[in-house]
Amino acid sequence: MAGLLAAHNRARRALGLPDLQWSAELATTAQNWARHLQAENCAMRHSGAHGFGENLAWASGQHLTPSAVAAMWINESRAYNAAANTCAPGAICGHYTQIVWRNTKTVGCAMSSCGNAEIWVCNYAPPGNYVGERPY
Repeated sequence: MAGLLAAHNRARRALGLPDLQWSAELATTAQNWARHLQAENCAMRHSGAHGFGENLAWASGQHLTPSAVAAMWINESRAYNAAANTCAPGAICGHYTQIVWRNTKTVGCAMSSCGNAEIWVCNYAPPGNYVGERPY
C-alpha cells in the first residue's frame, strides 16, 4: 500500500498541503469493510460508518496496483474547479477532494479480491467533503 500513500502525498504536496500519515487502525477498518464487501461479491457500497472519510474503487478483469487506484481518484482533479469549489456537471470529484482535504491527517487502505474482481477501500481521518467547505 506504500504506492497509495505516496500518490496521495504527491497530490497533497502539489497543493502545499502536509503529507498524510499511514494509520494501521484505519487500514484495519478498511480491510474489515473490504472483506465484508468481498462476501457480497465485491459490491460497491460505502460502509456508512461515522468518524472517517471513505474512498472506494472497483476493478474487474484486471489487477490494479496501489498507484493505479490512487491515480483513478486523483485524476478527478481535472473536473474540479477550485476557484468555484465545484465539480463539472456529470463528473465525480469527491474521491479527489477527500485525498486533498486540508484537515485530513491519516489514511489506511486495503483490498479484497472476488474471483476476477477487486474492491479497494481507503479510510481517512478526520473526514472531509463537507458541503459548502473548500478542501484546501
